[in-house]
Amino acid sequence: MSDVAIDALLPAEIAEKVEAVGVRKAEAPAFQLFALAVLAGAFIALGAIFSTTVAAGSASLPYGLARLLIGMVFSLGLILVIIGGAELFTGNNLIVMAWASRKITTQALLRNWGIVYTGNFVGAVATAALMVVTKQYMFGKAAVGVAALSTAVSKCSLDFGQALALGVLCNALVCLAVWLTFSAHSSLDKIACVLFPVTAFVAAGFEHSIANMYYVPYALFLKAFDPSFIAQVEPSVPNLERLTWSNFLIGNLLPVTIGNIIGGAVLVAAVYWSVYLRHKRL
Repeated sequence: MSDVAIDALLPAEIAEKVEAVGVRKAEAPAFQLFALAVLAGAFIALGAIFSTTVAAGSASLPYGLARLLIGMVFSLGLILVIIGGAELFTGNNLIVMAWASRKITTQALLRNWGIVYTGNFVGAVATAALMVVTKQYMFGKAAVGVAALSTAVSKCSLDFGQALALGVLCNALVCLAVWLTFSAHSSLDKIACVLFPVTAFVAAGFEHSIANMYYVPYALFLKAFDPSFIAQVEPSVPNLERLTWSNFLIGNLLPVTIGNIIGGAVLVAAVYWSVYLRHKRL
């Protein structure tokens, strides 16, 4: 086996690979994009389910250690997206590199983002609805449900600027994780590339738009369809009145999505394009 086959790609080579993949993603058929985006939304939701379950059992741990464990298990979502093959809006912010090189049009870029964002929403919300039917929120003497509600309330309590800034930092790390996987040659390499950046953003409390498409609708569904459960746990979940669709869509999802685009498309894609690919346009 040659050294080329086992060595990680260098950053300049990663940039060229990301650019080429961006062209393929922008030209992919709409149905394929949408189907793979639905899968990605469900995959991220599975990571969120894992993290919520772990959060329910970590109340007695020191804050930092609890967040570390929650972040590590949430990494499942992006691992499934990368290894399993799916289309994730936040990772697709890297397509900006192909756009900046004028290898795809603005229309093609926005088409990809629009289809994938919609598919991610469908996959995440459908998974949230299915989870309500499972009544898994009653596990651990309802500790899972309390953790889910508390997470959603905290997200709906952010002000616009805070949510935007947390979204910027989140997707900088997510896109760096995806960027690193382009250097890898094996599934284990890719998992290692994903693990630490994703753990970091979750542990730090940054905001991921697609994850929030699961976290908050799940809690909203609980509030709407199981009022007896809500009455039971309400004393354990302060500020439950903040959990509304308007606070989710306008107060959280909108600024977080904008922040994710800035973090991924500008702080990662545009910067790396300027360093490694801009000279090709001169």
